[in-house]
Amino acid sequence: MPTKWKRLTALATMVLTTALLSGCSNMMVLDPKGPIGAQQRDLILISSILCAVILVPVLIMTFVIAWRYRDKPGNKSKYTPKWEHSTKLETIWWGIPIVIIGILAVITVRYTYATEPSKPLESANETMVIQVTSLDWKWLFQYPEQDIATVNYLQFPANVPIRFELTSDAPMNSFWIPQLGGQMYTMSGMAMKLHLQADEPGSFFGSGANFTGREFGKMNFEAKATTQEEFDAWVKQIKSESPALTLEGYSKLAEQGVTHEQSFSSFPEGLFNKIVNKYASSHQHGAKTEASTDKQEKSEKDAEAADSTADGQEGHDANHAGH
Repeated sequence: MPTKWKRLTALATMVLTTALLSGCSNMMVLDPKGPIGAQQRDLILISSILCAVILVPVLIMTFVIAWRYRDKPGNKSKYTPKWEHSTKLETIWWGIPIVIIGILAVITVRYTYATEPSKPLESANETMVIQVTSLDWKWLFQYPEQDIATVNYLQFPANVPIRFELTSDAPMNSFWIPQLGGQMYTMSGMAMKLHLQADEPGSFFGSGANFTGREFGKMNFEAKATTQEEFDAWVKQIKSESPALTLEGYSKLAEQGVTHEQSFSSFPEGLFNKIVNKYASSHQHGAKTEASTDKQEKSEKDAEAADSTADGQEGHDANHAGH
């Protein structure tokens, strides 16, 4: 093939690749709408820039060296077959990457700690709890404070920290709202915690990011952040118009299959804990949610108080008998 056509082919390939990659410009993770998502975006950009400091010069040098030292008639490039070492070059191509890796390590550790999923978010507003259960192939969202539940639809107030408690009553999945933060696995017998927040009202894409069988690609849901007033009105509407979720209804919902958005005016007390403890024999370390732990601590304190009262009463009776 003539050199002219080779160059045209290479140019056409580059233009086509650029056109194809342009479709990836609308990346949700680079358009965050919450504090966790914003920090994760910053880490992605910083890491990319630091890596580019190494990658771009290497790519340029590869092209330049291949072009300059190519075999061609009348090539007058200096020929040094016994050259084998340069302290200056060794220092450059080892020193710069080591420094960049060190900087990247420090930055990564800092951001990893700052975005720890189980770490509560600082806010003047009280944290809201939403319990999430991944099923085949749908999402169940329980609101223990509002006593309502939804399927494949999530709504919460903007500027309010949300503590998602995550588990699974099906194969392991991954809960992900890209514009609010990174994904978190949902696993049977375990109650994982993920703290997120939306800084403004809006509708965000949510999905299951883990392969779980035939219809896993349809495990998408809408995560909608609204004003507090709109959220309260939505809860009131569900309480007045939607049916209750029963244990029998949950068993049917948990069966394999795809379903539409649903809402329930109430759900069985302790349903989330029952789902977690259903697999507790094989995952004892994840069988307790934060809510159930608080309840157990309260029960233990009440028991200790009762024991103290009983001991005091026994002492009083013994003294009375002695008199």
